[in-house]
Amino acid sequence: MSVELKIDGGVARIFLDRADKANALDTPLLEALRSSLDDLTRRKDLRVAVLGGRGRVFCGGADVHELSSLTAATAGAFVERIHRVCQAIRGLPVPVVARLHGAVIGAGLEIAAACDLRIAAEGTRFAMPEVRLGIPSVVEAALLPRLIGSGRAAWLVLTGEPIDARRACEWGLVEEIGGDEAVERLLKSLLAGDREALKVQKELLQLWDEAPLADSVDRSIQLFGRSYKLRR
Repeated sequence: MSVELKIDGGVARIFLDRADKANALDTPLLEALRSSLDDLTRRKDLRVAVLGGRGRVFCGGADVHELSSLTAATAGAFVERIHRVCQAIRGLPVPVVARLHGAVIGAGLEIAAACDLRIAAEGTRFAMPEVRLGIPSVVEAALLPRLIGSGRAAWLVLTGEPIDARRACEWGLVEEIGGDEAVERLLKSLLAGDREALKVQKELLQLWDEAPLADSVDRSIQLFGRSYKLRR
């Protein structure tokens, strides 16, 4: 099994479970992950989700064997699978917390960037090394300038050099450095929020990233009024 899913008390814990391959993202894992996320979308009892990885690392990036087999005709479909996973994470109507450790590389970093909040263990390394493999960083790498600014995003994707958890936190790529205790504290805070209000807030956060200010404000006003209507 390439993805492990546990649900308890409104908390879904999703694990990339291909530890012998550094949780490298191949087509079966990507399809299994998207299927699990799609299933979660339909659960009315879900309050928050945590995405982590089994073994020594969170994710070593795209599977090198599958990458080496791609052609001009098939490459687009492969990165589209990564994009659909990221879309599914962003489309979940609850906050998604990335629990990061070991290494977060390439497409694994794109998946982490698609989560709403990120906590990294001390010593975690982050890198976007695609240019060293002769390919560009694509799809949800486009989230990086929004998270850390254009200059720092350029540094990651142009140099391919790794940064450590401390620098990632300084840059705003992760919100906190810590282990399971930090994750549990964050979950407690998120569970204290109203489920519908958190859903709306997540929608607004994504809108604020993408829409002009005036559109963001107008939509905020509409959703604020709708929230009061739903309370009655």
